[in-house]
Amino acid sequence: MTTVDEEQDFNVIVDYAHTPDSFEKLFKDIKPTVEGKMIVLFGSLGGGDKGKRPLQGKLAGKYADEVIICEEDDRQEDGQAIIEEIAVGAKEAGKVLDKDMFYVHDRPEAIRFAFTRASKNDTVLLLGKGHEKTIEHADGEHPWNETEIAKETLRSIT
Repeated sequence: MTTVDEEQDFNVIVDYAHTPDSFEKLFKDIKPTVEGKMIVLFGSLGGGDKGKRPLQGKLAGKYADEVIICEEDDRQEDGQAIIEEIAVGAKEAGKVLDKDMFYVHDRPEAIRFAFTRASKNDTVLLLGKGHEKTIEHADGEHPWNETEIAKETLRSIT
């Protein structure tokens, strides 16, 4: 778990949580400390356990005020299909598309979007990539550093 501070008036946490179990533990620990909204951004591994996707969505929908679903490592799988599988669970938890649940496939764009949704004392959780040094698309691996991307994005919007 890494806190990102570029002197913004909301909290940003980068974490590797990427399973239903890790989501539930993290959300239960973080939610009581959040003064404002909790905004959760995540995706799910392409070619991975498809059964966990609606569970991730349901947990995020239950604990978060807003859910932003994006790419994680789509690999050879259709990213929009992954997003929609996650959204099934978030909808079960009461989230409504374009109200408190958003689809932004491109992860850097999703991070920027999450930050623009945040207000003073809110907490933005960027989940799934954590310490990983690459993001994997259909055309292969690309360099990735979620903490640095979060810092750069925060500097560009404040």
